[in-house]
Amino acid sequence: MKYCSKCGTELHDDAVICPKCGCAVEGQGVLLGKSEKKWIITFLLCFFLGAMGAHRFYVGRTGSGIAMLLTVGGLGIWALVDLIVILCGNFKDSKGNMIKNS
Repeated sequence: MKYCSKCGTELHDDAVICPKCGCAVEGQGVLLGKSEKKWIITFLLCFFLGAMGAHRFYVGRTGSGIAMLLTVGGLGIWALVDLIVILCGNFKDSKGNMIKNS
């Protein structure tokens, strides 16, 4: 049996949202909306190896990682934009989950 991490309400095994408080419930080990990938690792990969798309490979966005590798990070512009997006906490992994610093 699962329980809501916010209010402690008992939940069905297939529940995605707590019926009492409306919070997202953990699903298959991943909190919905937040990535398993670490923000600091994503940031450091982008800072040091952004032109090679290492941060995109790390988060599972292989297609755009290859594109960054071939274009040298869009001549650095694409890598810089990604760095800013990561710093703002709006970068997403391949599943669409946010990679946040918390």
